[in-house]
Amino acid sequence: MYQTNAKMMEVAEMKLEMLKEDALKMRAKDLHELLRAWENYHRILTAEAHMKHIQFREESRYPGFYYRMDYNFVDETNWKCFVNSIYDKTTKTWNCFKRAHVDIVDKSKLFK
Repeated sequence: MYQTNAKMMEVAEMKLEMLKEDALKMRAKDLHELLRAWENYHRILTAEAHMKHIQFREESRYPGFYYRMDYNFVDETNWKCFVNSIYDKTTKTWNCFKRAHVDIVDKSKLFK
C-alpha cells in the first residue's frame, strides 16, 4: 500500500539531492568498502530513477504497487505501456518517455 503525491516526491527529491552531495564525500580504505560505497551510490540513482518514473506517469498503478493520491485513478486506455528513461550525466537531467507494450505470447490461448 505505497502511497505518494507530488508534494511528497518533491521532498524526496530534495533529500536525494542531499544524499548525492554526501555521497561525493564517501571514502574507502579497501576494495570491500569501495564496493559498498558504489552500492550505496547506485541505490541513490535507482531511487531517483524510480521516482522520476512515478512523476512522469501520474496515474495510480496496478493495485498494491503504488497509489498517486493526487491522481488516484487507473487510466485503462493508456496504462499498458512501458516508461523508459535516459540520464544525462553532464546536465544531470532525466528524460522519461513511453514505449508501447507488446505481448510476445498470445494470452488468449493461455487462459481458457
